[in-house]
Amino acid sequence: MRILHTGDWHLGRTLEGRSRLAEQEAFLDELVKMADDQQADLILMAGDVYDSVNPPAAAEQLFYDAAARLTEGGRPLVVIAGNHDQPERVASVTPLVTKRGITLVGLPTAESITVTAPRTGETAKIAALPYPSESRLNELLSADGDENELRRAYSSRVGMLMKMMARGFSPETVNLAMSHIYVLGGVESESERPIQVGGAYTVDPSALAVGACYTALGHLHRPQAVKGDGIVRYSGSPLAYSFSEAGQAKSVTLIDVSPGGTPVIEELFLTCGRPLVRWKAKGGLQEVYRWLEEGRDEQAFIDLEVSLTEAMGLSDIQRLRKSREGIVHIRPIYPEMEALELEAERSRLPLPELFKKFYQRQTGGAEPEESLVNLFMELVEQEETEQPGVAE
Repeated sequence: MRILHTGDWHLGRTLEGRSRLAEQEAFLDELVKMADDQQADLILMAGDVYDSVNPPAAAEQLFYDAAARLTEGGRPLVVIAGNHDQPERVASVTPLVTKRGITLVGLPTAESITVTAPRTGETAKIAALPYPSESRLNELLSADGDENELRRAYSSRVGMLMKMMARGFSPETVNLAMSHIYVLGGVESESERPIQVGGAYTVDPSALAVGACYTALGHLHRPQAVKGDGIVRYSGSPLAYSFSEAGQAKSVTLIDVSPGGTPVIEELFLTCGRPLVRWKAKGGLQEVYRWLEEGRDEQAFIDLEVSLTEAMGLSDIQRLRKSREGIVHIRPIYPEMEALELEAERSRLPLPELFKKFYQRQTGGAEPEESLVNLFMELVEQEETEQPGVAE
């Protein structure tokens, strides 16, 4: 059985008021082509179909059209609601689409999903858990507000639901899990915020140890594997939705697996979507204008940081905006700001690294020997222990 794992489409999302619908449509065209070219038997969509609980009509139309095209020929599609989705809205058209092989899961349930691949005749059992917030679980997990207790209770509840759904697993089926959660160890980016990705609502990987050969995750936008039982993976978002994702390669995951077998994983990279890039123009506005004339990153959305010695006028801002519609942010950086940023950066460095930088600056770039660094740290520790009140 060949399975395509995708998620975090965020249909209807904008970038500072700029529509991404054309890019999202191009992604869905590419996904349909991939599914056909790779002879995919099953599509798993791991949540966040939409970017809001009340998506624009154009976004809903994109989803319905993509679902219809992905399931032509009887290929099953299983979709779970993410935290950005309104769960009842995602599942509301279930009576119209079930016979087409489309399964829409809005709220957590104790039952697994069974699908059969027409091409191979193999059956898959899917423990599919939509975004399990306390309100969607309809229960209070911790009354005293203790974060550690809430984290334990949350992981335990997710694990219990997964185990209940996994009761249908068998050696004769392809056993899969899917959820829209933040698993401990995953790397987030700014575009998942302001949603709760960390803190108490993290899930320990042990909660997913239910015997699935592959666990398809959504929620984090960077494609990545997470340590856990079997293969646990985020497919990532199909487009870069914030400048923290600048330079990330976007992809979907192809899984090739038979009942009882070990999955073979392939990352299929996407070509759609405008890149998001960061420009740091140390040479001021003249450097920016030169880059624009050269056609640098012509199709990209740009986060521009330009070093200046004099205040930027409104005419400069207007000229830049007219020169390239893709310029999203313009941030002038003045010498005193650069000094503050450098100081802030240094303050975040460990003390041994600060000492190494100081030594290099004093010696013209020489690297201090490790014994010298250790001696410096011993002196610092000695100074701290001699200060009154430090050990209290």
